[in-house]
Amino acid sequence: MARGDAPQDSYHLVGISFFILGLGTLLPWNFFITAIPYFQGRLAGPLNSTARTLSANRTEPEDTFNFNNWVTLLSQLPLLLFTLLNSFLYQWIPEPMRVLGSLLAVLLLFALTAALVKVDVSPRPFFGITMASVCLINSFSAILQGSLFGQLGTMPSTYSTLFLSGQGLAGIFAALAMLMSMASGVDAQTSALGYFITPCVGILMSIVCYLSLPHLKFARYYLAKKPSQAQAHELETKAELLQSDLADGAVPCVGLHSHPVCLPRHHSHGDQLHQSGEVEPVLQPHLLLPSLQHHGLAGAEPDLLLPVAQRRQPAAAPAGLPALPVRAALHAVPRAPEVPAAHPLRAGRLLHHFHAALCCVQ
Repeated sequence: MARGDAPQDSYHLVGISFFILGLGTLLPWNFFITAIPYFQGRLAGPLNSTARTLSANRTEPEDTFNFNNWVTLLSQLPLLLFTLLNSFLYQWIPEPMRVLGSLLAVLLLFALTAALVKVDVSPRPFFGITMASVCLINSFSAILQGSLFGQLGTMPSTYSTLFLSGQGLAGIFAALAMLMSMASGVDAQTSALGYFITPCVGILMSIVCYLSLPHLKFARYYLAKKPSQAQAHELETKAELLQSDLADGAVPCVGLHSHPVCLPRHHSHGDQLHQSGEVEPVLQPHLLLPSLQHHGLAGAEPDLLLPVAQRRQPAAAPAGLPALPVRAALHAVPRAPEVPAAHPLRAGRLLHHFHAALCCVQ
């Protein structure tokens, strides 16, 4: 769902653009693997005998190069490596360059593959060129998908669904194209040429859609967000959730609500001597932190909601002594590097108090 201050997606142009981008990311590879019989025929022998064999649909050419195994290896391995590499590339390469560069690279590779359909090449060089194309297509596809998913992270969830729907439609298009090719009875050469030209059209449409996104107000609103703005919005959301949890009583009371502590008349805090023996509500910050950590409010965020005492209230007690009476409200303040926990009394002081207690009993 879009926020209330966000502009509207006029005529759903942004949604249509991401749908076509999803279609363009997987359409090339789906059509490429649909043409596997064409590649096996080219690797089995002369082009003319292969075309006759495949058009008859009686026998399949022998896979002397283990084509299927090599295609599986050289498609999945670059896909994995470049998906991981894309996690570091975004720091040095701008996102538009990664998306447009990947689309143009895949377009050129498919244009080369389509041109090779009409060129008579011996099986071994053809196998090397095809394997290089498989590796490069999947490498650029991994960068393309990772970059687009990064942009979708700033958009409402509906647009991620549209993007994935476009990817699913790419597989349906490839299957329909194969069925139409088999029903028409055309030879393998003509079918392969259609398999490789159709993705080029899809890629060109994807490039046009991506270039149109900066001109749409709805897309600019979300895609222009900086990471710092996203973190500030996340902190604002967590603060609202904390306040609602406090109102509903969902947050544990330890550390967030006051609990009674009795301050004796003779106990001193530093240079101050408290003459009140009444039970007063106090709030200890070292008890507040675990509750906030449990609710996901203490971590990598630059700011943290902590209770801040008013000006008229005394300072916090030293480590090892009960906290001073504090009546505090929740405020957004910079989070300290570490909130020190309360430490027990030193061994010497503990023995001193124990000896004094024994003397009083005697």
